[in-house]
Amino acid sequence: MELNSWFECKVKMDVMKDDGTTKPETFTYLVDALNFTEAESRIIEEVKPYTSGMIDVANIKRVKFAEIFPSDSESADKWYKVRCLFITLDEKTQTEKEVGNNMLVQAGSFHDALSSFDRGMKGTLMDYRIAALQETKIMDVYRYAVREKKEEAAKPEYEA
Repeated sequence: MELNSWFECKVKMDVMKDDGTTKPETFTYLVDALNFTEAESRIIEEVKPYTSGMIDVANIKRVKFAEIFPSDSESADKWYKVRCLFITLDEKTQTEKEVGNNMLVQAGSFHDALSSFDRGMKGTLMDYRIAALQETKIMDVYRYAVREKKEEAAKPEYEA
């Protein structure tokens, strides 16, 4: 059962330039959501602090990632898509079969992405090979997080 439904959102918003003018630019984000409506709502809330102008969700599409490997490194400012082929043995025909999965790795360079992916796959019982590794346009990834509700009534600081 797949727990995460990932949506790639292209967001057009006004960005302040160094000379003080604003210019619309389009950015790509990845959002963990239940459906397209929730993805649109969540991405607007996430990018709202970064612009004081227009926000337009230009496109949303469902994408599949079997695994996402984030990084805590300050230099890991890019996201790389890894096409990984798991090698299995078909017991009936005694032939090898390759099953493809897309994964996402946060890293600062192509080499770092490859190293991070290999570290993340350590301990995997299945044999695999990397079919492709490419830099994406994804700026950030927003996983679903449960947010605490604000208390409706303030509690008194003293007891009567």
